[in-house]
Amino acid sequence: MPAKSMAKKAVKSKIKAKAVGPAKAARRAPPKAAPPPPPAKPAHPVSPLAPKVIKDLPPMAGVRLGAIEAGVRYAGRTDLMCMVFAPHTQAAGVFTTSKTASAPVQWCRDMLKQGGEARLLIVNSGNANAFTGEAGLLAVQATAEAGASLASCELREVFLASTGVIGEPLPAGKIVAKLEEVLETCSAAGWLAAARAIMTTDTYPKLASATAKIGEATVRINGIAKGSGMIAPDMATMLSYVVTDATLPAALLQELLSEEVKGTFNAITVDSDTSTSDTLMLFATGRGARHEPVTKANDKRLADFRAKLREVLTSLALQTVRDGEGASKQIAVAVTGAENDIAAKRIALSIANSPLVKTAIAGEDANWGRVVMAVGKAGEAADRDKLSIAFGPFRVAHRGRRDPDYSEAKVSAYMKKPEIDIAVDVGVGKGQARVWTCDLTDGYIRINGAYRS
Repeated sequence: MPAKSMAKKAVKSKIKAKAVGPAKAARRAPPKAAPPPPPAKPAHPVSPLAPKVIKDLPPMAGVRLGAIEAGVRYAGRTDLMCMVFAPHTQAAGVFTTSKTASAPVQWCRDMLKQGGEARLLIVNSGNANAFTGEAGLLAVQATAEAGASLASCELREVFLASTGVIGEPLPAGKIVAKLEEVLETCSAAGWLAAARAIMTTDTYPKLASATAKIGEATVRINGIAKGSGMIAPDMATMLSYVVTDATLPAALLQELLSEEVKGTFNAITVDSDTSTSDTLMLFATGRGARHEPVTKANDKRLADFRAKLREVLTSLALQTVRDGEGASKQIAVAVTGAENDIAAKRIALSIANSPLVKTAIAGEDANWGRVVMAVGKAGEAADRDKLSIAFGPFRVAHRGRRDPDYSEAKVSAYMKKPEIDIAVDVGVGKGQARVWTCDLTDGYIRINGAYRS
């Protein structure tokens, strides 16, 4: 949808971008708009595990953000977010391995293969644009073309994501109609507003930031995420966008992201369900402090940057767990003594995904028999007569039987804490892994039973 010439010129001036081969205007109209959205519902109660204070992130050179209400599904809340990047911003991403991936996921995969540069990110909430067939692809195409025209960039530099209800046509016309306005409002101080705009059943926005050294230069890493349910990552989880002002090539970003996602976003689960829309992207604007060129992930000068990137990803991942639908407790599951690390992770996920384990913890019951069950069903080697289990500092089982020093009173008191640690040694090798989850309460049923209504 081409904008009027004067308005378009104003937006381009606001973006401060040089034309690099603007995309042609859409030749086909976007899919027909959906019926008027239902009114906004009252927000779910904020998770008891939410941060006490939520602060905006500091501005970052080379990226501006904006959010607006487009009426994609609900009225009365922002549901469209854009990030505008400086020319030649580098991009990397990991996406869901679901065989029913959404149209925006398919688009982003394809665009990353065409150069790894980004100028514009467009994200909507309220509708996942998944399982929407050709109409979903047309909606993505129309949105990307409109965005590329306004930002004076190529289609391959536009990335998109959608989150919300699966199977309903995306009213792309509503998004396209608001793009010009949201781009005009983009600012360097828009991180918190952007994080709020991509929320669905989230009860709080998720943000994280860190500074890192590359050689003698100090660079920044900012990130936002959304996610509360349908969380059992198989690459990354839901939607998360991390931006650094460092100067790093796309290939290096991809290597770093693919590695660091393993112990962060790929190590959390809320309900064992992998989303159709899972997207985690990392952008490098190259507009921060100058540093020596780095092209290899094993460069020692990247050690601090890698550690701080892991810190940001871990923070966002754990905020997602702590906002699990209906959650009242965060649970860390550490497995040692497995045949290898892969086996350890499978055992840990078997424990973390067990409804019986999760409901026991919701009831503040140290029912370690359910942990034994989850270890046994994982399908990995375990020595029953060497199995040890601990809840926090209290060992409850040792060498295949209840620990002789087990104290019901002490363990019961520990189970009332908001964060529970479960440690399991299966006694067959040196493999180890850690995953995080949350408990399972009746709140999860209430939220999901009424999700579409």
